[in-house]
Amino acid sequence: MDQKNESSITTAVSMDPVTSARPPFVQLDDDQRVAQAGVARANLAPSYDKPEGTTDNDWAERHKHQSVLQQHLDFFDQDRDGIIHPLDTFTGFRRLGFGHPLSLLSVLIIHSTFSYPTLPSVIPDPLFRIYIANIHRCKHGSDSGAYDNEGRFVPQKFEDIFSKYGPGDGLTIWDLWDFHRGQRVLVDPLGWFGQVFEWVATYLMIWPEDGKMKKEEIRGIFDGSFFYTIAARRRGAK
Repeated sequence: MDQKNESSITTAVSMDPVTSARPPFVQLDDDQRVAQAGVARANLAPSYDKPEGTTDNDWAERHKHQSVLQQHLDFFDQDRDGIIHPLDTFTGFRRLGFGHPLSLLSVLIIHSTFSYPTLPSVIPDPLFRIYIANIHRCKHGSDSGAYDNEGRFVPQKFEDIFSKYGPGDGLTIWDLWDFHRGQRVLVDPLGWFGQVFEWVATYLMIWPEDGKMKKEEIRGIFDGSFFYTIAARRRGAK
């Protein structure tokens, strides 16, 4: 028997059990906290719990000239020149609590993969710099879809992560495994690797005491604002 949610939208069918196991996020007609959740936001990362996006320290206002994917990289562009050098990435990961070996490994993976697509010319950059203006070119497959191909943020796709794989307010490491299996697409090894690398790095950055990354923390990673919170916590711990 087909299943309908409270908005009378059919979201699951009996012939396809996975549609019941992974329900999408649906807002009731009388509870549109995120208006038109399927429409991508260029410079704001709203969720059902945070419909105005990140408002702390005027984040949204100060970054309204950047796409959400560009905001994600803001933490690593300390001199605000729009270019991320390998040393910027290394320093950023160190500030986030990673040791020297993992920080260096992150630099090698990120800059060897993402530098060339972002370059303003076809000539490879021997310094492996990443140009933030073109970071949307680094969108890969097998991800959540919360960033669209232009670097905008799609609230529906963000909410789907938790509706499908982590019912409640966060994700455990086992939820991430289910997420990986559910989102990977056929013949996409680069996308599979990228997804695993990004989410494992996120888990290590947050390192939740109860084993569950909170939904708001993850949203803050998407728009980059939570990187500053993590760095501040690391400084305080030292």
